[in-house]
Amino acid sequence: MLTNYLKIALRTLWQNRLFTAINMLGLIVGVAGGLLIYLFLRHHLSTDRHHVHYERIVRISTDLHLDDGTVEHNPEAPPPMAQALRTRYPQVEQAGFLAGFSDMNVSFRRPGSSQVFRFLEHTGVGFAEPEWLDVLTYTFLYGHPQKALRAPNQAILTESWAKRYFGSTAGAFGQTVTLNHKAVVTVVGIVADPPGPTDTEQGLLVSLSTINQVGVGQGMTNDWYSLNSTNRVYARLKNPETLPHLQQAMPALTKREYGKSARFFRFVVQPLSELHFDVARDPAHSIRPSLLWSIGAIGVLIILAACINFVNLATAQAVGRGKEVGVRKALGSSKRQVAGQFFIETGLISFVATGMAVLLVVALLPHFNEWLQLQLSLSADRLTVGIVAGIFISITFLSGAYPAGILSGFSPWEALRGKLSTPTGSLSARKALVIGQFAVCQLLLLSALVVARQVQYLQQADLGYKKENVLLVSLPFDQAARHSAFKQTLANSADVRSVSLSALPPSSSSMFGGQIKFNGRADWEKFAIRDRLADADYLRTYNLHLLAGRNITPGDTIWEFVINETLLHKLGYQNPEQVLGKRIWHYLVPAWLPVVGVVKDFNLKSLRDEVAPCIIANWSPWYRWAGVRITGQDPTQTIQHIRQIYQQIFPDEVFEYQFLDDQVASFYETERLITRLVNTFTLLAVLICCLGLYGLVLHMVQQRTKEIGVRKVLGASVLSLVILLNKDFLKLVVVAIVVASPVAWYLMQSWLENYTYRVQIEWWGLALSGLLSVSIALLTVSYQSIRAALMNPAKSLRTE
Repeated sequence: MLTNYLKIALRTLWQNRLFTAINMLGLIVGVAGGLLIYLFLRHHLSTDRHHVHYERIVRISTDLHLDDGTVEHNPEAPPPMAQALRTRYPQVEQAGFLAGFSDMNVSFRRPGSSQVFRFLEHTGVGFAEPEWLDVLTYTFLYGHPQKALRAPNQAILTESWAKRYFGSTAGAFGQTVTLNHKAVVTVVGIVADPPGPTDTEQGLLVSLSTINQVGVGQGMTNDWYSLNSTNRVYARLKNPETLPHLQQAMPALTKREYGKSARFFRFVVQPLSELHFDVARDPAHSIRPSLLWSIGAIGVLIILAACINFVNLATAQAVGRGKEVGVRKALGSSKRQVAGQFFIETGLISFVATGMAVLLVVALLPHFNEWLQLQLSLSADRLTVGIVAGIFISITFLSGAYPAGILSGFSPWEALRGKLSTPTGSLSARKALVIGQFAVCQLLLLSALVVARQVQYLQQADLGYKKENVLLVSLPFDQAARHSAFKQTLANSADVRSVSLSALPPSSSSMFGGQIKFNGRADWEKFAIRDRLADADYLRTYNLHLLAGRNITPGDTIWEFVINETLLHKLGYQNPEQVLGKRIWHYLVPAWLPVVGVVKDFNLKSLRDEVAPCIIANWSPWYRWAGVRITGQDPTQTIQHIRQIYQQIFPDEVFEYQFLDDQVASFYETERLITRLVNTFTLLAVLICCLGLYGLVLHMVQQRTKEIGVRKVLGASVLSLVILLNKDFLKLVVVAIVVASPVAWYLMQSWLENYTYRVQIEWWGLALSGLLSVSIALLTVSYQSIRAALMNPAKSLRTE
């Protein structure tokens, strides 16, 4: 019986091979899109899940509650927190502290070579307690975890870093590396790279007791006020259910350690499973859950759109297969057997389409990864196989159930007499499905338009300074004299307009700041300020606009301040002239020092955040960047010239640079990722909708061939016939636009609210996306409509 069903199914599919191909192609595109979105979701949802007992691992984060009501959410915790957790709280099984380190100069010699290799590691270097290795999971390939990081000058490398440094994992074990030309550490362990995506990866772990040797961290391990942005405290609980109890104990800890200042500090106990979605504390590595589920919904909608194509074409062809159903029933086939035949046909198409979609994903995945800058992989693990099988079963059921029910319900007598017509309910259902399909297209088209406009706005908005033709050159620590020599040599170059040394460029993901006192007041101001510690050429190099007063005078320490407009208003002034000469007590310098100038506001971070109150002042010990404004006439030659000067003055350092506009663009990697995802899957959805619409128009033209011939004989023009054939479909598309536009507007308005500075959804945006939907539908149906209208009526009238 099954063999007979398969033979008939194959014969039928071949006889209707054009519609079979349309269905097949739609399903392949839909399933491939769904699988790519599944891999994207899995990548994010599995982040850090490889750690043993991840459900019991937590991070202690610090929120600062300021007196003006603002809350600053931070991922770090003070160094003594780990020791306090280990010794004072029975809920905690183990806790460890890690101090991350940016811009670490790592130098070494490879075995058998006298050459010194140097790397400037911006991220991935951390100084950790040995307990850190007990909280998170590290698989040692060489060395003993019980002995690692327990003595000064010990280090651990990951497998990939070991190969990058020494060429092999075995060759790296036992070697020494030098950190910032000061601390020599021995590699006592090599650990495997994380088996899955992670936000906790450190390529080089150094024992915490070594940190003083590299010139930072003196006394930090006992300092509850040391809240560096790279400090991390992780703990493993004895039972995940005790997390609320540990959270309830935090206020008592803050009161004990901070006394009167305890009101500013709130320690938050966060499960490891939630950290990847904590956009407030770590926007660079996080993704909003709402965005993730929205992308997942797009994947489901794409697969549903492909199923809708199948249902629409199958029900449209139902009348044409009426005699086949009548013969089967007349010969004794039951309704279940007839339905089974159609389910087998659907299953064949679904099986082949799913298999081809998997092959398509394998072929496209390298390009997809490059497009999205991710490392997605398709493996035949249990979950993936289950997902693929679930997609196949779902498609077979969703695509086959309704057509099988329609076809198996035909009366054999009416079918054999040729008096069948498409049921009214199926026509209504088909229209509803077409409307649903194009509603999805309209939603995605409008979303793509809004996202593109917002990203363009973020990239082109006026930031309050000029970011073009500025190179940011990384400077080494503790070399102030060489910093000045580097700046002076560059300033004398013909292709360099100006140079400024600073702790940070105008916009940065890092922040320095604290509190101030103003105008002789005894109390600290209720808000926090942000610092731009820089030399006197900062305003000129970055084209900051001075509203009143003058620039700071050259110097090495803080003697006077230039403030921004936001701080001016926070201090209660509107006229910049009024604040000149007023004095500020800065948290870094215990003295009352004057305000000498006010600059126009500029963005300190990304455009997601409001401009914060800011102070510009000299402070050479913290300078880490040279901002070099160049002429831009020959950037390649200019960069090579700067490299030569750098290597002359800093012969033991690694020259690295970045254009300022590239750094600003890096703030919006998530937005560019969203743009690429939305654009990609919008195109897939449009393609699926066009395939379905093309199939329906093709079937309609076949059904109405004689009618078209008669109309032409009676004098109908080609234009009137095209309008006749197109108008019903275009009505459905217009209804879809009306239905989808308010939903799309609401969803995109909610997304835009995540940005302090954003575009508005204008009426013309809705109109443009609607026009695109209509144009796509019109182009899809017009080819077959025009072809049918141009057909010779004599040939049309002979059609059976």
